[in-house]
Amino acid sequence: MSEQIVRITPAGRSARDRLLTGPFSALGVHRSLTREMTQRDIRGRYRGASFGLLWSLISPFMMLCVYTLAFGYILKSRWPGASGNMGEFAMILFAGLIVHGFFAEVLTRSPNLIVGNSNLVKRIIFPLHLLPWTAVLSALFHLAANTVVYLVISTLLLRDPHWTVVLLPVVVLPLVMLAVGVSWILSALGVYLRDVGQVMGVVSTAMLFLSSAIIPVSTLPAQFQFVFKMNPLTFIIDQVREVAFWGRLPDWSGLGLYALMALAVMYLGFAFFEKTRRGFADVL
Repeated sequence: MSEQIVRITPAGRSARDRLLTGPFSALGVHRSLTREMTQRDIRGRYRGASFGLLWSLISPFMMLCVYTLAFGYILKSRWPGASGNMGEFAMILFAGLIVHGFFAEVLTRSPNLIVGNSNLVKRIIFPLHLLPWTAVLSALFHLAANTVVYLVISTLLLRDPHWTVVLLPVVVLPLVMLAVGVSWILSALGVYLRDVGQVMGVVSTAMLFLSSAIIPVSTLPAQFQFVFKMNPLTFIIDQVREVAFWGRLPDWSGLGLYALMALAVMYLGFAFFEKTRRGFADVL
């Protein structure tokens, strides 16, 4: 490990070069370490469980059953444009929950990433900016597992997937960039403001109920639609449904604009993290 750390922390790089290339170094010069840390994080989550990694497939299926029972059978919710088929409602709902689950995992884990790895801050030279990438990639693994469950259940209940489902990675990519930027900000703030971790649980719940994950925005009064559309999850959820359920192409111009904004948040988050990391050791 020490040999790898020396190799991945080259000297002589200017601050400008580090700012330009640093946000993506986890996928470049640090990719081996990032992969190792992500695998360890995923395995550690299920260590000791009887079903191990199978829980990554069982959990989303159980979640789908609970939400379908609550919103489909008890509240009698239906989705505009879809038939009254409960299978269709379940798949539309599940597509939204998959996206929210990914972002919620990043939100709730990020404030404790540095605090929970204080030994890496104090004892060794380590690229701390990889920790948010590890959390995001771990959440991305669970998103992929949820997508597998979605495709299997959708095939069994409804039909074979539309060919447009292959565009899912393109649709989700801007949200991944946004998640990394937000994770850098929250992980740095979590060192100085420990209450951030408590707030994020509430924020993630609010982002679920104030997005199109479980509520069709078109059915809301006009004065409330703006609030839902300002939620960064709403657009991505809608585009995931377009390619995965409806079989339509995504809004390319909207995705492009979203990607530019996400990239800006990513660079701002990295700059904020690099600026504040100098005080991590003193606080911890």
